[in-house]
Amino acid sequence: MKPILLAHEMREADARAVARRGQDALVADAGVAVGLAAASMLGSCYAKRVCVLAGPGLNGADGRVAAAWLRGRGARVRVVTVGEEPEELTGYDLVVDAAFGLGATRAYDAPRVGAAKVLAVDLPSGVDADSGAVFGRSLAADVTLALGALKIAHVSGPAAALAGEVRLATLGIASSARDGVMEDADLARLSVRDFEDQKWSHALSVFAGSDLMPGAASLVVAGALAGGASMIRLASRADVTRLDLAPEVVRSVDAAVDSRCRAVVAGPGLGEGAGPWLAPRLRATRSPVVLDADGLNRELLASRPADATWILTPHAGEFHRLGAHMGENRLEAVRHFAAETGCVVLLKGPVTIVAHPDARVRVITSGTPALATAGSGDVLSGLIGALLARGHEPLEAASLAAHWHGRAGALLAPGAGASALAETLRAVATRFAPATR
Repeated sequence: MKPILLAHEMREADARAVARRGQDALVADAGVAVGLAAASMLGSCYAKRVCVLAGPGLNGADGRVAAAWLRGRGARVRVVTVGEEPEELTGYDLVVDAAFGLGATRAYDAPRVGAAKVLAVDLPSGVDADSGAVFGRSLAADVTLALGALKIAHVSGPAAALAGEVRLATLGIASSARDGVMEDADLARLSVRDFEDQKWSHALSVFAGSDLMPGAASLVVAGALAGGASMIRLASRADVTRLDLAPEVVRSVDAAVDSRCRAVVAGPGLGEGAGPWLAPRLRATRSPVVLDADGLNRELLASRPADATWILTPHAGEFHRLGAHMGENRLEAVRHFAAETGCVVLLKGPVTIVAHPDARVRVITSGTPALATAGSGDVLSGLIGALLARGHEPLEAASLAAHWHGRAGALLAPGAGASALAETLRAVATRFAPATR
C-alpha cells in the first residue's frame, strides 16, 4: 500500500527525517529522484531542453538539484525563479514545476508552456494538498512525482485531474500511514486455503435477483466463486431454477441467514421493495453484510442493528440517494459518511474510495472504463462477500476486492461484459497471489 499523508503529517515525517539525516541530504535525494523522473520522460537527456520553475522553498531546492543533475547528463537546462518567469515558456522539451509544493496556500498563475511535457515536483504548484482545491492557474502535469508519501490532492478533488501519472519516491521518509493507495503487492495478503477447510469454512449467503433481473444473481455468484467462497446459499425474489448456476450454489427458501454462513451479500437485482424484503432477513444475522444496488436505501440502513457490520457499495448516484453529500473532495466525503453510518463505505468510480468508521481510507486506482458495464458491480459485491467469508476484516476485504476487480477489468477483451470477469479475476489471482488458487 502506498501511504497517503495529510500536510501536517507529511511535515512531521519530514522533520523526523531531517533530524535523522539532515536537510541537505534529503534535498539531494529528492532532487536526484526528480532528475531520474525527468530523464525517464525525456528518454535521453543529451541536448534536451529543460526549464525548471524554482520556488523559494524546499520544492524549489529540489528542482535546482534536479537541474544540476540533468546538466551533468547533457541536458540544456534553464532555471527560472518564481516571480521572474515570463508569461510563456516556449521551445522546451520538458518543464519541471518546482514552484510551490506542500505549503501552497495562495493562487499561483503558472506560465504557459506550449507543447512541453510537464513534471510536477510533489504536487502541481498552487493546489491544496489536503483538499485538492486549485488556487489559481496550475500547470497540468504529465507526471507528478510525489515525495515521501502521496497526498489527498493526488487522488481527490480538482487537483487530481492536473496530476497526470502519479509516481512515488518514498525517500525513506514515511514509515507508516493511516490511509493509502492499494497496489498489486497487496494482493499477496489474500488468505490461503487451509488443510482443515470444508464446504462451510467460507460459506456465503446471497440475496439477489428478481423476475426482471435474474442475471444479477448469476453475476454475484460468479464473483463470489472466483473470490474463493466455498459454498453459496442463494435466495431470490424470483424463480431462479432456470438459471444455469454453478453446482456450488444451493437455492435457499429460508427467511433467515444460515448461521454457518460467514458473510452475506444482499441487494443486486432485487428490484423495487427490496428494503422491506431484506430487513427481516438481515436483522438477526451478525455475519458481515455487503449491501449493493437495490439494498442501498435509507430505510434499510436505518434498521441496521448497532452491533452489525455492514459494507455499503454505492456509486455516486446511490451515495446521494443514501443522503450523503459528495462535494469536491470525494475522499473526505466517504470518510465522513462512514463515520456517520458506522459502516464501511466503498464509493465506486474511476477512482474507488473505501473508508472505515474509524477514519482509515483506502484508495483504488486500478479501475478501468471496461468496468463501466451492467453487472460489474454485482461481481464486485460477490467478490467482497467471498473475502469476508475467507476471514478478511471488512476494510481489507472491500479494498482488496476493489483492486483485484480493477486489475481483472484491465484484462477483459474489447467489448467483453461483466460475465467475463470471473475468468480474468482468476487470471489476476494466479499472477499476483498464486497461493490462493
